[in-house]
Amino acid sequence: MRPAAVRLAFPLRISATIGGCRYGGEQDSVAPQQGAIARTGRMHVSPSNDPIRIFDRALLAQRRRRAAAVATAHDFLLERASDDIAERLAIVRRRFPLAANIGAHHGVLSRRILGVAGIARVIDVDATASLLGRAGERDLRVVADEEALPFADASLDLAVSALSLHLVNDLPGVLLQIRRALKPDGLLLASMLGGASLNELRTAWLEAEAEVTGGASPRVAPFADVRDMGALLQRAGFALPVVDSETVTVTYADPLALMREIKGMGASNMLLARRRTPVTRGLLLRAAEIYGERFAGANGRVPATFEILTLTAWAPDPSQPKPLRPGSATARLADALGVKERKLEE
Repeated sequence: MRPAAVRLAFPLRISATIGGCRYGGEQDSVAPQQGAIARTGRMHVSPSNDPIRIFDRALLAQRRRRAAAVATAHDFLLERASDDIAERLAIVRRRFPLAANIGAHHGVLSRRILGVAGIARVIDVDATASLLGRAGERDLRVVADEEALPFADASLDLAVSALSLHLVNDLPGVLLQIRRALKPDGLLLASMLGGASLNELRTAWLEAEAEVTGGASPRVAPFADVRDMGALLQRAGFALPVVDSETVTVTYADPLALMREIKGMGASNMLLARRRTPVTRGLLLRAAEIYGERFAGANGRVPATFEILTLTAWAPDPSQPKPLRPGSATARLADALGVKERKLEE
């Protein structure tokens, strides 16, 4: 019996060895074959009609293209998040033959998870072709925007993502697309930056700009709160959602070193509401000065906080455990714990 194909919903630039097609060629369609990707019609899953636009996605793609050549020199956070996802997958007692890495960057996460939990194939999806070109000669690579995923309903066993989803404009819409692309009882395991990330840098820029120019413009992206993400997963129709948070503190010789690191990640300010005039030398130096004054340690190094949220959720399936109706319990908790039950005092 021929395996079902994962269907792409619109023409894409395919980067893989599929029936002789190599990375970089424009491919309107690929004949369905074992493990292949085929185009069948138009995209039928769309984000919300009028999402709030926060990020300039074209500018983000441009900056990632420029940073692609040095991506491996600035991917320590991506490496850490990828290791964590791989460790979590290793303890799941399930097999996921076909996975998609959404916002794959240069393939760090895919290299970590291939072979773990029965993963036989990983489809790398990213909007930046030059980053995918550095992902190595693995299975399938597809150039596509994370906000318009090219997968048919119920076509994936697993969806993973490392440090990418916090930069999409319509996160609820993306989560909905992922849930629809997963087979029943399929797993989403993703990490993204949370609300406490880069608080020091945000504070320094706001204070410096208010002092130097008498106003302020956004320079550090807003990040989701852990409680918000649990609600968004439920809204997207996922079952058994869990969101946890880890705070990672990294120190740098000075604030300018941190800014160079962010630039090397291709993650410099891409907010649509950003001020379009170049930063003056005086403003930059004042921001660095405030950063050092407020946050530098005894050794003179400055910290940068990264909060990493990890999302775990499942596509609904009748086999999954469900909460019992309130009042339907047949045993007392006190009996199970071997303690005496007593009423709380008023």
